[in-house]
Amino acid sequence: MRYLNQVELKDKKVLIRADFNVPIDETLKITDENRIKQFLPTLKHVIESGGKAILMSHLGSPDGTKDPKFSLKPISEKLSQLLGSPVLFAPDCIGPEVEKMVAALEPGQTLLLENLRFHAGETENSSQFSALLARHGDIYINDAFATAHRAHASMVGVASLFKDKAAGFLMQKELEYAEKALKNPKKPLCVILGGSKVSTKLGALLNIADKADKIIIGGAMANTFLAAQGVQTGKSLVERELFPNVIKLLVDLARRDCKVYLPVDFMVGPSLNAKGVARAVPAQEIPADMMALDIGPASTILFNEAVQNAETIIWNGPMGAFEQEDYSTGTNKMIESLAQAHGLTVVGGGDTDAAIHAMGLAHKFGYISTGGGAFLYILEGKTLPALKALDR
Repeated sequence: MRYLNQVELKDKKVLIRADFNVPIDETLKITDENRIKQFLPTLKHVIESGGKAILMSHLGSPDGTKDPKFSLKPISEKLSQLLGSPVLFAPDCIGPEVEKMVAALEPGQTLLLENLRFHAGETENSSQFSALLARHGDIYINDAFATAHRAHASMVGVASLFKDKAAGFLMQKELEYAEKALKNPKKPLCVILGGSKVSTKLGALLNIADKADKIIIGGAMANTFLAAQGVQTGKSLVERELFPNVIKLLVDLARRDCKVYLPVDFMVGPSLNAKGVARAVPAQEIPADMMALDIGPASTILFNEAVQNAETIIWNGPMGAFEQEDYSTGTNKMIESLAQAHGLTVVGGGDTDAAIHAMGLAHKFGYISTGGGAFLYILEGKTLPALKALDR
């Protein structure tokens, strides 16, 4: 697989798959610019090298219909502002009008195509849709790590039609940090997994079991680990069908002398939306009419101690329902702990990323991945479809 700095770009039409799937509010204001800013080094390199940049991305899930609330027009305006130069905007991503705009581009200019998912062919990986997109470029660059686990047309189908193709700088950076954290980590390696369901993280747990020295489990997925061992968890989310898998995993980890840390207390409440009633209880004393919605203060201290001597720390998933103020402390305390840790900290997952940026501590982390699903895919030991397509 080649990278962007190995490709001759001068006077070439450079078709770039970016990921501009960023949060936009009802006033069409972008509320988190991180992914756009992370893409800028790739775009600047292309236009400064005399290339003609044609950008494509999706936004949301418009399901093959042209829905104005999912238009990429606000992205073109934000890119223009960040670049300090105009970014042209196409009314569609395929068709004669778009092809005319591409043909009129001068070296150093940038054109953003309208939302790929306005066409069903994108998510269906349609060969016809892929061919129409491929007509826009001489060179294909994929810099959309956050979507690299999706076998969509712009990620796989289009790439297969190019001989001259490479990964962009953001993709390169993501893969380099994944290598440092997973393939050749400095030991001890501590892996922290949170979020709501064990089922979405079981593959990652099984894959990293042979590599990790410590595994910290928080979020609602901890409920399943405790319930599988006979702990009563009240009304908490529990995946009972996974009890056999969890018990086998815990036995295997014990044989390997991998330390597993589970919450020793929780912040509980009658429901996720109940405010002002959260209280801490020991893990063994969750009331029958309550839900565990965040790790408690004792768990916070325990987890903080566990990460102190780690040389490599990987974190995916919040410690609780951090969107609710009453249940955000566990996640925020974990952020503070990792911000002070001396080891390499690599974080993946949209929720975790958002929480870190909200606290203004992103600069304290070794690397924060732009992709949640793609990051988890790598944790599971799988090869990303987009990387396979670049390697053909």
